[in-house]
Amino acid sequence: MDLGLRGRVALVAAATSGLGLATARELAAAGADVAFCGRDDARLEAARKEIDAAGPGRAVATRLDVRDHAGAAAWVERTAAELGGLHVLVTNAGGPPAGPALGFGLDAYRDAVELCVLSHIALVQAAVPHLRDAGWGRVLMIASETMRQPTPKLALSGTVRPALAGFAKSLVRELGAAGITVNVLAPGYHLTPAVEALLGPDRDAGLAGIAAGIPLGRLGSPADFGAVAAFLASERAGFITGTTLLVDGGLNQGI
Repeated sequence: MDLGLRGRVALVAAATSGLGLATARELAAAGADVAFCGRDDARLEAARKEIDAAGPGRAVATRLDVRDHAGAAAWVERTAAELGGLHVLVTNAGGPPAGPALGFGLDAYRDAVELCVLSHIALVQAAVPHLRDAGWGRVLMIASETMRQPTPKLALSGTVRPALAGFAKSLVRELGAAGITVNVLAPGYHLTPAVEALLGPDRDAGLAGIAAGIPLGRLGSPADFGAVAAFLASERAGFITGTTLLVDGGLNQGI
């Protein structure tokens, strides 16, 4: 299926592993040029080779911590200048520490807001002028299923991530006339390095325990998530905006 992304320029944050890497790979496979960032040089180079091999476009790696807002803005400007514009922005960041709501002080909550909210907003603010110039754009913000289904063990995530849905909704009318859509992706359990770290010494038992609670009976693969992200970034998803889309195998049972 042609997603209409050939020749488009996509910028994907935190894309050296897991869902970010899967998204960058799918966008490259659809024909986009992909600029991406990460914090580790070795992982950046490995991801660059993987993304480059996925499609005909360019893959450009940059070392960056997304909490460095000035650095992130400079990355956006440099990408647009070097690759000839910007059409797709995928914001992404790691998750905050696990633990109960009363297990953290205010500093931990401030850090979670910085990582899981402000890093996304800073990238959007830097990218919007370029998306307007292009007359076409897609903004995807990767959050977590915890924004729709709070989990006691992930209280920081469940507290701060819903802000992205509010931000997305607030942007819809501001950007719609410019042909720019804004959506949030809320992944559940996918077999990423972050989830692998939660499985404990008996990996098979850990996987089975998680899968038992998912109606589809399995964890998602990163490729499952990347395919959804690439669709929302495509021409074909041009009438979808202001949504928070769960990608969780049916785990969330809310209406």
